[in-house]
Amino acid sequence: MAHLQLTPLAAGGGRGGADEMEEVALLGPGSYDEEAAAAAGPEEEEGMRRVQVRVTGMTCSACTAAVEAAVSARRGVGGVAVSLLQSRARVVFDPALAKEEDIIEAIEDAGFEAELLPDSTVSQPKLQNTLSGQFRIGGMTCAACVNSVEGILKKLPGVKRAVVALATSLGEVEYDPSVISKDEIVQAIEDAGFEAALLQSSEQDKVLLGLMGLHTEVDVDILHDILKKMEGLRQFNVNLVLSEAEIVFDPEVVGLRSIVDTIEMESSGRLKAHVQNPYIRAASNDAQEASKMLHLLCSSLFLSIPVFFIRMVCPRIHFTRSLLLMHLGPFYIGDLLKWILVSIVQFGVGKRFYVAAYRALRHGSTNMDVLVVLGTTASYVYSVCALLYGAFTGFHPPIYFETSAMIITFVLFGKYLEVLAKGRTSDAIKKLVELVPATALLLLKDKEGKYAAEKEIDASLIQPGDVLKVLPGSKVPADGTVVWGTSHVDESMVTGESAPISKEVSSIVIGGTMNLHGILHIQATKVGSGTVLSQIISLVETAQMSKAPIQKFADYVAGIFVPIVVTLSLVTFIAWFLCGSLGAYPNSWVDETSNCFVFSLMFSISVVVIACPCALGLATPTAVMVATGVGANHGVLVKGGDALERAQNVKYVIFDKTGTLTQGKATVTSTKVFSGIDLGDFLTLVASAEASSEHPLAKAILDYAFHFHFFGKLPSSKDDIKKRKQQILSQWLLEVAEFSALPGKGVQCLINGKKILVGNRTLITENGINIPEEAESFLVDLELNAKTGVLVAYDCELIGSIGMTDPLKREAVVVVEGLKKMGIYPVMVTGDNWRTAQAVAKEVGIEDVRAEVMPAGKADVVRSLQKDGSVIAMVGDGINDSPALAAADVGMAIGAGTDIAIEAADYVLVRNNLEDVITAIDLSRKTFSRIRWNYFFAMAYNIIAIPVAAGALFPFTGLQMPPWLAGACMAFSSVSVVCSSLWLRRYRKPRLTTLLQITVE
Repeated sequence: MAHLQLTPLAAGGGRGGADEMEEVALLGPGSYDEEAAAAAGPEEEEGMRRVQVRVTGMTCSACTAAVEAAVSARRGVGGVAVSLLQSRARVVFDPALAKEEDIIEAIEDAGFEAELLPDSTVSQPKLQNTLSGQFRIGGMTCAACVNSVEGILKKLPGVKRAVVALATSLGEVEYDPSVISKDEIVQAIEDAGFEAALLQSSEQDKVLLGLMGLHTEVDVDILHDILKKMEGLRQFNVNLVLSEAEIVFDPEVVGLRSIVDTIEMESSGRLKAHVQNPYIRAASNDAQEASKMLHLLCSSLFLSIPVFFIRMVCPRIHFTRSLLLMHLGPFYIGDLLKWILVSIVQFGVGKRFYVAAYRALRHGSTNMDVLVVLGTTASYVYSVCALLYGAFTGFHPPIYFETSAMIITFVLFGKYLEVLAKGRTSDAIKKLVELVPATALLLLKDKEGKYAAEKEIDASLIQPGDVLKVLPGSKVPADGTVVWGTSHVDESMVTGESAPISKEVSSIVIGGTMNLHGILHIQATKVGSGTVLSQIISLVETAQMSKAPIQKFADYVAGIFVPIVVTLSLVTFIAWFLCGSLGAYPNSWVDETSNCFVFSLMFSISVVVIACPCALGLATPTAVMVATGVGANHGVLVKGGDALERAQNVKYVIFDKTGTLTQGKATVTSTKVFSGIDLGDFLTLVASAEASSEHPLAKAILDYAFHFHFFGKLPSSKDDIKKRKQQILSQWLLEVAEFSALPGKGVQCLINGKKILVGNRTLITENGINIPEEAESFLVDLELNAKTGVLVAYDCELIGSIGMTDPLKREAVVVVEGLKKMGIYPVMVTGDNWRTAQAVAKEVGIEDVRAEVMPAGKADVVRSLQKDGSVIAMVGDGINDSPALAAADVGMAIGAGTDIAIEAADYVLVRNNLEDVITAIDLSRKTFSRIRWNYFFAMAYNIIAIPVAAGALFPFTGLQMPPWLAGACMAFSSVSVVCSSLWLRRYRKPRLTTLLQITVE
């Protein structure tokens, strides 16, 4: 819930007639907080640690299941998720019971290679909400000083606990870094007359540095000496072979840029450090894997082509035929050449298959490598036996050395194409990573505090608080706030918003977006894993790691596939061999140079080789990976394959009214005074009461009252207006006492010792105040016109009412109509009164309306619709709608903007555009349509190919599939499924004009 940033709303006013803001306390015990905690999973539990491991050697779902089983069996492991496509495992474990080395060992024991990966360029997202900092406090002389410092610290906002020791001159402070920084704590202590400095904190970041100039043990010793002297470093590990150093440091004490600069400065330029980007490193590993596969393919091809020529071409040429039939001892030269070449292919190039098959069988699992080894070994062993038999008996049975060599070649070719295709499924993440510029221009201050120079630095070394210069045509290097300049920024690559956004002083900018025109100076606020772009990448990665429920079918089939295929192969061999021995088919079916045993063996080998479990295993994850990337490009972030699967079956879409169907920008349309009070005095009273509220309606009333009194009396400059407005508000507004917000009703407080109420009918009637007919008539008229009426009572008398409106979003009507065309029923839920709700619903085209629903009651509306088994989607702003978003089968947080880490939502729609609701559902439907086609192709391939390979058509057509051709078919089956998933990259958002069958003249 920390990401929802609800803290400022605690002082906000609840409001009858508008339901978009409320206090978290309204949820009460046992509601969303507990549900969210239960669903958070082991990775969120206190004390648990999460690591990512690169796993090499997985080929199908059976491999991922083997890795999951091996790691899960280790003591202390709380959860594990393995992605076949990313060759990655995410493991959550208790560091008190298990170590990283145990996880690596478990994966390697399962028969795969494992390598621990850094979680991000700088650090993994923090799991704790508070930090514990140790401060040195100088100048304390007695217990009174201790009490004074403790008292000051405990009063600071965000400080949970403070303990000060006089003997050691140390203070330990537990604080929330999102509320107060360590510098503010130090400043508070110094303001009290003491000296203060941070020694260390419980915060911990890990970074992987690449080092230029690290060549010898002497260089390592120099680096060790530099790092040992540096304050704030917890531990470090230097790898001379890779020229890398892994450093764990306290970011509250030392910054990453300081570490890099210190290494270069203390080594006199001998060593230069730079941050290793794990995404670039992963891409490099993928490239190495593809290069390795290409090398094996070329080697196999280089050796297999001569074997093919010796078998198929040379016997047709008289000279080469006579040469190959020459004897070398008891063997033909041609047979010896094939034996030598194929042996290199079988045990040199094909070694990887034997190793992988052995590891799988050792742990009681089976995979595609087992099938390849069985098929090729059977062909090879038979050929060797036939060769030796012919050499010593003089009777030369047919030899099929080329079969095993060509099977391995075709399988490697298919694997190489598969590696290339699978690499393209993660293009979305690669594109997002490439958005971040490599360098940034840091502005440096002179002694007078003015920006006098600029320095180009690595973008990964930007620290919060840095002021950066962004030139026209360059990318914004980090999330931040504009402190100087004006420009337009293209944010389409991050948010999907096509129109350039105007930026001026105090505007928020997102790292990775493009500055179009003017020069901007921005102050960095979020760096590393905290940036919007990093969070989007993290969300997409997490979604791609997750498994859709439909994949359980493929995992189950993969677990039993190989044993079934081996059994079918044996049955095929026995059936053909027995039929041949008993004379059940004519001798003409068997080649003159062959026999019944070889005839049956070739069918059996073809069955083993043609069967492909990989295609089934790749059907779902490849499509999910492509879809999540495509969604991110359109500003639709999916949090997992399960959410993607549920969204295709959505029957009801529940819309929150305010801020979702409407623009969320309330404006005052009319005011009416029912007593003798002057309108100006009335607005001053209401504005004073609402000034302490964070509610959008309160802000609209305050702005209206302000402009009513001071229109035309303000300066023209926007900066001057803001400063002048603050001065006026502090002098103009009346003093307020005992302010309290009443969620779902309004606000109340004391002004001049008299009670004032601002809110809806419920608030007024609960306080025993009569609503005159004139006021009731005014309210009804407002509500029938889809407006909200706010009543004001002062000193137990109704003194006036304010009419407000929140316009519908321009696309609301066509989106609702579009959902109906898709067979989805729209529902509107709001805390507003029935008249206003029905007027808005009629305007937007929604028949099913639930009005006067308290914010915590929205989840009950969701559950009521779920009773008949319907899949419900809830669309809200992600703030007060959290319980309903969590309760819905598919929660969609719309208009999230930069706050994309909304815990309760399954989908995060970055733009504040309802069209993305249709995009999310349509993308889900298209994705699972593609997945079903993938499964159809994979299942149909095996169902048709295995009988054909077993010779089911041979008695009728004479069609026999040689084992090498079976190997080629198997290799291309996986590639075809991956290419089918890649077709999703051509996805285009549905056009509403097409959806509604509207013809634009």
